[in-house]
Amino acid sequence: MRVEPLVPDVPATTANSGDVAGFARALDLLGDALTGASRAEDDFAYGRGTLQAAVYERAQADVALSVATSTAQRLAQAVQSILNMQV
Repeated sequence: MRVEPLVPDVPATTANSGDVAGFARALDLLGDALTGASRAEDDFAYGRGTLQAAVYERAQADVALSVATSTAQRLAQAVQSILNMQV
């Protein structure tokens, strides 16, 4: 019998579960998305940008904010479950 190893389609990443800098980078990226959306809307209002760009940037920022909110809610539920455990 011959066994061949499975090779994933995506490159392997090494995630450090205690990486505080990664959390800070994620918050910075979320802030950048929201800032970019505001900038695109301002550009449209002042006649420098297009409506398509403003809508696209706002949609991206809304999705990023929705994912961040969902993640925070899940984390809060997990912590609450742990705190409610009887020892």
